[in-house]
Order: sequence, then C-alpha cells, then structure tokens
Amino acid sequence: MGLLQDLKSHILIGDGAMGTLLYAHGVDSCFEQLNVTKRDEVFRVHEAYLKAGSNIIQTNTYGANYHKLARYGLEDEVKTFNIAAAKIAKEAAEGTAYVAGTIGGIRALTKSTITIEEIKRNFREQLFWLLHEDVDSILLETYYDLEELKTVLTIARKETDKPIIAHVSLHEKGVLQGGTHLSDAFTQLEALGADVVGINCRLGPYHMIESLEEVPLPNHSFLSAYPNASLPDYVDGRLVYETDSKYFQETALAFHEQGVRLIGGCCGTTPAHIEAISSALKNQEPVTVKQTKERPVVQIQESVEETLPHIHDIVQERRSVIVELDPPKQFGIEKFMTGAKALHDIGVDAVTLADNSLASPRISNLAMASLLQHKTDVRPLVHITCRDRNLIGLQSHLMGLHTLGINQILAVTGDPSKIGDFPGATSVYDLSSFDLISLIAQFNEGLSYSGKPLGQKTNFSIAGAFNPNVRHLDKAVLRLEKKIACGAHYFISQPVYSVSQIEDIHEATKHLQAPVYIGIMPLTSARNARFLHHEVPGIKLSDDILARMDATENDNEKGAREGIAIAKHLIDAAYDLFNGIYLITPFMRYEMTVELTKYIHDKERIRKEDHHESILHS
Repeated sequence: MGLLQDLKSHILIGDGAMGTLLYAHGVDSCFEQLNVTKRDEVFRVHEAYLKAGSNIIQTNTYGANYHKLARYGLEDEVKTFNIAAAKIAKEAAEGTAYVAGTIGGIRALTKSTITIEEIKRNFREQLFWLLHEDVDSILLETYYDLEELKTVLTIARKETDKPIIAHVSLHEKGVLQGGTHLSDAFTQLEALGADVVGINCRLGPYHMIESLEEVPLPNHSFLSAYPNASLPDYVDGRLVYETDSKYFQETALAFHEQGVRLIGGCCGTTPAHIEAISSALKNQEPVTVKQTKERPVVQIQESVEETLPHIHDIVQERRSVIVELDPPKQFGIEKFMTGAKALHDIGVDAVTLADNSLASPRISNLAMASLLQHKTDVRPLVHITCRDRNLIGLQSHLMGLHTLGINQILAVTGDPSKIGDFPGATSVYDLSSFDLISLIAQFNEGLSYSGKPLGQKTNFSIAGAFNPNVRHLDKAVLRLEKKIACGAHYFISQPVYSVSQIEDIHEATKHLQAPVYIGIMPLTSARNARFLHHEVPGIKLSDDILARMDATENDNEKGAREGIAIAKHLIDAAYDLFNGIYLITPFMRYEMTVELTKYIHDKERIRKEDHHESILHS
C-alpha cells in the first residue's frame, strides 16, 4: 500500500525536529554534513522517531542545496549529502515507514535573497538526487514565500509521480506573507499537483489549529500539520522550546478535528512529542466532514485623502524642484529651520531629509520632518535606509510616518556603517531597497509585511534611488525597472556633473513611466571637488570641472561662485530633458540651493512668457 492509499483511510504520524536533537547532542554545525561525518547520530534520530510511532520520516536534507551549503563552503557536496541522507533514512525505516525526501525553502523574509531562476537551479539539483535514491515522497517544507513554493512544486510535479507534500509557513495566524489566506494558498497548491498541503514551523499548535479552523477539507489532497513545540524562549544565547509532550497529546485531537491526516512536529519537538501524538490518535478515524469557521471580515479603511498632490504627480504635470537639506549632526536646529523656510519661500516642492547619510548619526529625520511640517509648512520628503533598522523597526517607522501625516518617502539601501563615524556599528540590511519599496507598496494596500491587516491603507508616494554614476548605465536602468515592478513611483538620482552624462541618462530612461529627478549638487571649493571625486561612492567629476575648481584653490568664495556657475550650466542642460530637478545642499549652505532654485524658477517664468508671446504673434 502506498502513502496516498494509506492517507485515504488512516491518520499518519510524521517525525519531529532533526536539528533539535542533534543540537542537544552537542552538534552545532552544518546538520546536512552529518549525513557523512556522523552517520550514526543521524540514524539514531530516525530510529528514535520510528520507535515513538512515526509512520513517515524525513531525510536530513532540509538545507542540502547549493545555496545553503555555500555558507559552509560545502556547495559541491549536494549530491553526496542527499544520497547519504536518503540511504540512512531508508535503512532506518526498513520498509516499515515511508521516507520523505525533504527540500526546504530558501527565501525567508525577502524575495531579493535569491532569484527565482537561482531557486530553480538549486531545487532541480537536490530533487534529482533524492529521486535518484527512490524516496517514497517529496516533502517541501518551511516555505514562507508562496511564489517560491509554487515554482518548485511545478517543477517537482513534472519530474515525478511520487506523492508531494507541500508545506507553507506563516508569520501570522491564517495568512501568508503578502496577505494570501491559508485556504486560498492550499487551493493553489492543490491545483498545481500537491497531494498533501499543510503548515509547518514558526507557529505552535494553538495558532496553527486556529489557522486551520478557517480551512475547508481539500477536494483531492490531504491536510497536514507540523507545529513547533511552542514559541521559543531565549536562554543563555540559544532558543529553547519548553512545551511538554502532554500538551501535544491534547492538541493532536484538535488537529484531528480539523481534518489533518498527517501530523508531525517541527522546531523544538522530540520523540516524546511524537509519541504523545501517536498515542492520542491511535484509534482515531480520519475526519471526512468538517464545519469550517467563517473567515472574519477584515475592514481596511481607505487612506486619508491628501490635500496636496504627491511629488510624483507634481513632476508629471509641471517643472518641479526638490531640495535635500540634511538634518544637523549636532543639537541646535535654528540654521536648519531657517534654511528650510528659505527654501519653502523660494518655492521648492519638498525638502528632502537624508537618513543618517554616509552612515553618520544626525538628528532623526522623522523628528525634523515633523517639525518642518507643523512649524514652517515645508513639505518633508523623508529618506529611509535599510541599514539602521530591522524589519520590525522599519514597519514601526512607516506606521509612525503615516500617523504623523508624512507620506513622501525615498527608499534607499543606505551607505554601509564601515564608511561612517562608527565603522564598528552593525549594518542591519534585513531588507534590500527593492524589498523596502515592496513593503511600502504593501502598506499602501493596508497590509503589514507578514500579511496582517493594518486597519488602514497608507498613502505613501514612493521614490527610489538612482545612481547613474556607474560604468554600465543600462544595468542601472534595469534596476529602476525592477524597482518600478516593486512599486516605485519615481526616482531621485545621485548628483551628476557632466552635460553629456545628463543627455545619456535622458536617453536611457525616457522609456520609463516613472519620472526622474536629476540630481545636482553645487561644489563649494576645490578641496570639496577633489573629496567628492576621489572618496565619495557614486560620485565622479569630469576633468573639465576638476580643472575649473582647481583654478579656485585657496579662494573659497571664488570656489563657491564657480560651483554655482557649474551647477547652473548643468541645470541648463537638464532643463529641457527632465521635469524634475533635485538639488543637494552642501554643508547646510542653503543660500546656494536657494539661488539655484530661483534660477530654475526664473528660467521657467521666461519660458512661459516666451511661449505666451509666441501665441500672441501667431
């Protein structure tokens, strides 16, 4: 009798955690390598679960793919580890239990960790060797990203007729990362050929059972559940799961009531937990009719209607100027507030505030943005980096911005900590700039990163950063296209110091639907020019500009005037090619960007007057 035939009439018991037991035995390395180096340890774990009542055991291959093994320098051992693991499990089972070849998910929090094409290559290699050893089924487990699971399930279904078990993992009860409801995910997986659909990891029995209460019995596949032992506690530098096996005996009956046909355990579970499950379900018949709890209706309010158009809408309609004015590095904000007001009075559409630029601490741009908005009527455009906040902090920060009514955002990766004032500080980078843009776009749909409703849609205008100062401009433009796909509305460029470069940028980006604000930063001295050219990442000056600034050596006033003249020349070149101009204020010298803003407005006024005059004479 095969696995699927067995599931038609029986409840089958899976095994529990492999890593938990190996870790308890003092193993703290690549678990998959132990299939070769400590074969007997792995065998004894299988043996313990079989004695506890497991009808199906997993190969010790959760991370036995090229991508994950590369962390240990073992990427060339995919074949060796998978073959060894399958042989150990089959020997332990001795034909008395089924062996599932386990392939774990790669993506966790972010899609940018690895591309779908790389996932396909990784998956096909591991799948080939597990099928080569004739395992009884394939278990796809711990997939937070539904796109990844659907991709690999499609491949597996084409490659084999063996039973496929497909497990998603949830951050929140009943909903996948991105907002897909669990029952909808199961429907999609069943349609792609999954024979068993279920949940594993992250949640303990309580929330997993609650999630399954809203899931009907599948039409053709079977339900499975592999809960964690509990929520983990952090003790002496390690995660500890403390739920006792008696609790698992009680909750096993609740899983049975939800129609689960295959039940095992994930993180923190041991043979004692599996024995408790087996004991509880020994004489139970499978559930064939289930009363599903109705999904609660989630109310997500529409975003509050804005009194001002978004920056990305403004630049589509008319000439627009935004100016960066970095928050102060020291206490005392009078000069900053005076500069911001001067920029507002001259008519900039927004003052942008960097997020600890060059990895140097400054007064919080959120605090400064709030002050600008309420004390001067200046519209703030807040930069958010991925460097300083983890995923929790980023979401909290976005919620705070929305609550304060600040809705213009530039999402950037952020300069690494090692280039700043505190090179030993940690750079977080939970998310890439692509992921951050996607997160903000998801907030605009009223959903957190985990898919949990926020109660209200945000109304963020999302800018992406654009560095055109690269060797291959076409590759930089491909990044812009990817950011648009993630949800970016427009782009703000690094400063550019060449007329020909401005023309090249226009030619390379004119096909994009999202507008570009071209960056221009006035130079202040010859020394400043050399520093930017040689030491600041992403900025290169032309030989002509370096020579012009060198001619002002030892005369800072002359250097500033030359810097203004160069900036005006660049503005002239950009004026007819880009509706948006992004001026970066150097060293809080806001009078320079005020002068440049006035220059742009004067050009626009003259253009309109000439246009009006031509109409009158036509």
